[in-house]
Amino acid sequence: MVQVTKENNDFKFQIKGLHKLWAVKSEINIPAEHIVKAYRNEDEISSFVGIRMPGTHIPGIITAGSFMVDGGTIFCDFSNRDNLVIVELKDEKYKRLVIEVENVSETLKVFQ
Repeated sequence: MVQVTKENNDFKFQIKGLHKLWAVKSEINIPAEHIVKAYRNEDEISSFVGIRMPGTHIPGIITAGSFMVDGGTIFCDFSNRDNLVIVELKDEKYKRLVIEVENVSETLKVFQ
């Protein structure tokens, strides 16, 4: 699970609990001007195909870490697709973040 906060003009994505181990990362910081949009997953992420680099993927249980997909690298951290937020990025290492959050509606308010 990921907690999203905004500090000044930067967004902080903190990976919580054991997900740090599975994702091989504890935090991602992104300047606000590099965020294109953030939205609720509407079955865009229903199945996963990508090359781990590094990361963990146990189908139906957890997807966490960096993955090569068509068009670039994405960061994922989720086990429950019902609580996914997708963050589209520009001018960053990742083209997108696919993250599970505790409360989708509250998290999306952080981006407004």
